[in-house]
Amino acid sequence: MTPQSSTSRRRPLRTRHAAAAGLAVLTAALTACSGGGESSSAEAAEKPQIKVNLSGKQAEAGKPVKVSLADGRLKKVTVADDKGAALPGKVSANGTTWTSERKAAPGTAYKVEATTAEGGSAKSSFETAAPEKVNKVTLAPGKNTTVGIAQPLSITFDNPVRNKAEVEKHLKVTTSNGTEGSWGWIKNYDGKDRVDWRPKEYWKSGTKVKLDARLNGIDSGGDDWFVRDYATNFTVGKSQVVKVNLDSKTATLTRDGKTVKSLPMSAGTPGGDKASWGGTSVLMSKEGTINMRSETVGLGDSYDKMVDYSMRLTWSGMYAHAAPWNASYFGNTNHSSGCVGMSDGNAGWLYGQAQIGDPFEVTGSGSKGVPDPGNGYGEWNLSWSDWQAKSALA
Repeated sequence: MTPQSSTSRRRPLRTRHAAAAGLAVLTAALTACSGGGESSSAEAAEKPQIKVNLSGKQAEAGKPVKVSLADGRLKKVTVADDKGAALPGKVSANGTTWTSERKAAPGTAYKVEATTAEGGSAKSSFETAAPEKVNKVTLAPGKNTTVGIAQPLSITFDNPVRNKAEVEKHLKVTTSNGTEGSWGWIKNYDGKDRVDWRPKEYWKSGTKVKLDARLNGIDSGGDDWFVRDYATNFTVGKSQVVKVNLDSKTATLTRDGKTVKSLPMSAGTPGGDKASWGGTSVLMSKEGTINMRSETVGLGDSYDKMVDYSMRLTWSGMYAHAAPWNASYFGNTNHSSGCVGMSDGNAGWLYGQAQIGDPFEVTGSGSKGVPDPGNGYGEWNLSWSDWQAKSALA
């Protein structure tokens, strides 16, 4: 990306349309390979020229680059930025035009090189206007990770996304076994725009997943531009589920559909704000020993504790963790402030077995409903058709 030397030399994107309106004509004639002798001025004038739809140093970003030839046939066209990264593109069937498959990114200098079937060549260059604002993203899960069967692909945006359909078109998910899934747009718990890709059903163990977010040069809306691509990849680990039963007061780890161990526990106190969330939540992070304070989840000053083996299930503060102070309630009474509490030994065992992305399925009476899709990874509480409807391309 070429830095902007001064505001007087670089107009913002919203005012640069006039600068990009004209076609850039390569006035240097294509040089034909020939045996000797000088060409007359008349012959030089007859040599073909190419045109580029973007020109100057304030060219409009977010458009494909188009190179056209009045006479003859294009053989090869290269449009590369100042770091050497080329825009992929194709020559038309009649050989007169080449169009890039990707769009020109903002604040980027490009060099154009073209050769013809007749042996001619020409070069040109242009530079796109710098963006007024840049939109960035946070991806989950991270690269080269192993996750549980309920982990979605999740993209959270720094700035609002108004062109949701356009952005979604440039998100490509590839799986090793053709897993069916869909993007869905939701609000993250902090109010930011977020789009998740959830499979129709839980992932199959061993599935390899890759995301290519080809966003460089895409306008997210409101003059917020993406100026780079993003990617992540992960592998689905063991097929296991933690089943939390509010009626039996147990948390049971199952693997490949078989019970591994059932642990007595005490969940949230029914009938108010201290009740646990029901439905399906996903293990977001294993945070170890952390300080939990009731003020942070809107429960006044009822507790302030250092808590071991903490496993986060929602952004709003529901965890599974060790709760030795509640030992008399394990297996018989739900009497916590919303979390799934266990003995030190049982919590430590589950902490060691659980994977990021494992589903915690909470059933039984006394919950406060299901968490919103953006409160952690709550999209599993929606039917498949309701989730598909959240795609901007639905």
